[in-house]
Amino acid sequence: MAKDYLKDKGVEFEEKNVQEDPQARDELISKGYTGVPVIVIGEEEIVGFDPGKIDAALN
Repeated sequence: MAKDYLKDKGVEFEEKNVQEDPQARDELISKGYTGVPVIVIGEEEIVGFDPGKIDAALN
């Protein structure tokens, strides 16, 4: 849902798949997160799909 939402808004993003990329998984765990998605916009880290927080971080 998060990817579709960002695509619909015309936002370019880099996807890191923690199931396929051990380095991405280690990065996520090192930040203290155990679930996905974690969306990073600038300095803002949004855990889970939250359109309101995504929109606020984009503006």
